[in-house]
Amino acid sequence: MLSRLALRRAPRLALVRTKYTGPGNDIQASAVTIEETKNPKAMTPAKDLKFGHTFTDHMLTIPYNEKTGWGTPEIKPYQPLCLDPSATVFHYAFTLFEGTKAYIAPDGSIRLFRPDKNMERMNNSARRIALPEFDGDQLIELIKKLVKLDKKWIPTDKGYSLYLRPTLIGTEAALGVGPSKDALLFVIASPVGPYYPKGFKPVQLYATTEFVRAAPGGTGGYKLGANYAPGVVPQKAAAQHGYSQNLWLLGEEHALTEVGTMNLFVAFTKPDGTVEVVTPPLEDIVLPGVTRDSAMQLMRDHASGKINVPGWPEKLEVSERKLVMNDLVEAEKNGTLVEVFGTGTAAVVSAVDKIGYAGRDIAIPCGPEGQGMGDIAKGLLDRMEAIQTGVIESPWSVRAD
Repeated sequence: MLSRLALRRAPRLALVRTKYTGPGNDIQASAVTIEETKNPKAMTPAKDLKFGHTFTDHMLTIPYNEKTGWGTPEIKPYQPLCLDPSATVFHYAFTLFEGTKAYIAPDGSIRLFRPDKNMERMNNSARRIALPEFDGDQLIELIKKLVKLDKKWIPTDKGYSLYLRPTLIGTEAALGVGPSKDALLFVIASPVGPYYPKGFKPVQLYATTEFVRAAPGGTGGYKLGANYAPGVVPQKAAAQHGYSQNLWLLGEEHALTEVGTMNLFVAFTKPDGTVEVVTPPLEDIVLPGVTRDSAMQLMRDHASGKINVPGWPEKLEVSERKLVMNDLVEAEKNGTLVEVFGTGTAAVVSAVDKIGYAGRDIAIPCGPEGQGMGDIAKGLLDRMEAIQTGVIESPWSVRAD
């Protein structure tokens, strides 16, 4: 039955405009109150940073009530939240989040990378689980104020950044499944180091057939907290088999969807020499990654001649289409498998050098010896990082100061 369902295109909630349409007030950045900390934290040396373990001096909070709408935004010292034990977030997983980063550009300015895309996706996730929508432009302005206040926490070393975690939770103090009458939107920030501190290392994937990450009509296409905890046990199982991450499959054909918590790309050589880079279609199953969208746009711009990315083939084609494991098996046999990589906010690009499937490993090329990733992945990583840090000027790189 699952295989039949997997072949159907599930209806997806229409992408929503980043505006609030409920009763009461929308978020108003101009109304923010700012309380600076009187007890600044000790700065963690950059070399000692561990992802998601160090947090800045301040945080942003915005309460919501169904009758009055969004309340006064507050930027205040980083502190614990005070929530009732019956809050809906604890019992029914009314929680969603985003992940984005702030960077220091060569001119010393603070840059955000495509924050409008995060706001669009965050509102879409909110709509999916009946949490309130909001004006994304106003939240971006508030995030700018937060990162300006905590600018000293943005590392300046190459490969370092300030990871931002906007989060929306249901806070109504009541048991019973239904829309949460109260909510809280908050943003915390964490300085992070490079994903590859000792050079690029490809990952090994375990093609998972015993677990399913998402199915048509479900919530796989939304960035909900409830999507992540169920992936921990499969990830541990992959590690026990000697692999780094899961390659999530769907249906009897073993259609490829995502890799770990990243979007997936597979490059093939076509008979005429064109390199086709394929990513699975969203179809309410795959998360619409901001890095995924950016990667596809950059590759299409290169193919059209709008930009030229060093190392990329002149004849490059980008496709969103269904891929099944047999496609990779056959491509390995006939020598047309060029490279495989994942994309996401944390790593930007992560190369794959083998996939465990049906009792054997599929070997994946990873570019010249010592490079650690194929030419397409490497060119994408270099271009993305240059845009994110303002080395290459782009509308995607948004000044925060």
